[in-house]
Amino acid sequence: MATFDDFKKLDILVGKIIDVEELPNAKYTTHKLTIDFGNEVGKKVSGARVIRYTKDQLIGKLVLGVVNLPPRQIGKLSSESLTLGVPDANKECILISPDSVDAVIGGKLC
Repeated sequence: MATFDDFKKLDILVGKIIDVEELPNAKYTTHKLTIDFGNEVGKKVSGARVIRYTKDQLIGKLVLGVVNLPPRQIGKLSSESLTLGVPDANKECILISPDSVDAVIGGKLC
């Protein structure tokens, strides 16, 4: 079982999606998200299966992401952050977002 101290080791920050690319030749429809996590962390790439959203819905969207995990290879993409989401009734990913546009880019989950 994970402890609270284990949880505190994760850097979960607010980021803003600034670019979206569909990855060709992926086993599942996967997108390369470029997310700006603010001045301290900068921009990171995340591989995500987010087919319920259009590119226009994703660009500019605020999301929560874990930024201090080691990179994970997803096909040909090296994913540098884990974008957080939960499944809908069809098991498609709903991205976790702050409920206000006033959330600070780079702000840490509190």
